[in-house]
Amino acid sequence: MGPATPAVRTISQQAFDEMVQENIEDLGMDPTEALDDAIQTLTLQGVDLSGIVTSVPGESNPVIECLGKLKEETASQRSTELLEELSVLCGDKGLGNAAIATRNGGVELVISLCSKLSYERDHRGLVSGLNALALLIHDLQSSEIFRENSGPKIIVGILINERQDVNILDSCFQIVAAAASGNEVLKESFMDLRIDELITQTLKEQSGGSIPSIYDAIRIILTSDDNRVLASNVFGYARKFAKLGIAEILVDSLGGLSSPSLISASIALRAVAVNDEICRAIANNGGIDVVLRCIDDSGLQGNYAVARACLSLLSKLAGSDANKNAIVEKGGMDRLISLTARCSDDPLVLQEVMSVVCILCLRSPENAARAIESGAGDFAIQAMQKFPQSDQLQKNSCFMIRNLVARNVENRKILLSNGIEELIRRAKGSHKSCKAAATDALRDLGLDNYNS
Repeated sequence: MGPATPAVRTISQQAFDEMVQENIEDLGMDPTEALDDAIQTLTLQGVDLSGIVTSVPGESNPVIECLGKLKEETASQRSTELLEELSVLCGDKGLGNAAIATRNGGVELVISLCSKLSYERDHRGLVSGLNALALLIHDLQSSEIFRENSGPKIIVGILINERQDVNILDSCFQIVAAAASGNEVLKESFMDLRIDELITQTLKEQSGGSIPSIYDAIRIILTSDDNRVLASNVFGYARKFAKLGIAEILVDSLGGLSSPSLISASIALRAVAVNDEICRAIANNGGIDVVLRCIDDSGLQGNYAVARACLSLLSKLAGSDANKNAIVEKGGMDRLISLTARCSDDPLVLQEVMSVVCILCLRSPENAARAIESGAGDFAIQAMQKFPQSDQLQKNSCFMIRNLVARNVENRKILLSNGIEELIRRAKGSHKSCKAAATDALRDLGLDNYNS
């Protein structure tokens, strides 16, 4: 386990209500004033009021009312309507209704109802229940309640029994993603229940575009995001997914710019690509060709979101030395620099290109020479001049320059003659986060005063 996080101060609903009532009875405040004073006082004391019903005494709360009716309701049609109402209430995250529902037994209640509706084969009601549950699981507390009430086993059971209903599948994978987010124990629980096999089989049987949440489930299960643990098992999970053939399936899911799942499938595939073997498998299944084509098309159509997602995936694939050569042989350098001309006003795209070029040139003077021939040096200079306030772009540019010149003396002369030193020094002085990268770039450019 990781270091303990500071305890958050909390208050029970009963204690909050009593505090408001004391303001009314002992201090003579009117109900609204008493409520506002209690909220202000507790907030200043650092008390977390999420999940607390902060209504004027005597005023009903729609979430509490809805949960109360759900507990009493036996008719499936009425339960469905109430579950849909609960989804609407919890859909606006700014209202904090999901936290109120969690504090008042909402997660346990809806899990139970989903199990019942699944047993009764009430598909409409089940979709409504699953959608509500996906909204209720919004933090660590709610995901732990989900786990303690056999949530993973119930959801996996529904996935097994409802393999042909894409609406149910999509809702279930929304829950998997929500529950596993930031919770290493739940990632393990789902993997123990063979969620990897279910995901792989589902993608083989169904179009990924009809189940968009399945890609979120893959990404989150394979993301180390629980700061309570020192070591995550997600690397091993990715290898399990790879052995099931997920790389080939996800490459097929990429499609092209017309594919609704292109961005999410790219992000999921990046999460799977954790080692050289998997990166090469993705390439062997046509992954590099598809990604480069999507990068070309995204530039032509000005789709920056697709460009960023595909570049991020390409940078991961380029981590394999075999893939580096394949990318360059397929005209990757020229295609990347062409993209920068089409997306010259988006620093996020430009910094992703820098990341890819940096990796392609690592320990490869031949690729570094090819990059300069393609215009990578001019691109770096123009981008640094155009976006001086973008610290990440400036930092990525310094990293790229290092790899362009570290093993290529000729590239040093070209870049220095074009004024790169002044731009690196400006980045070093302007951005604290760039200091180390800029210093290293100046050193590898062969400058004696790189520390100044």
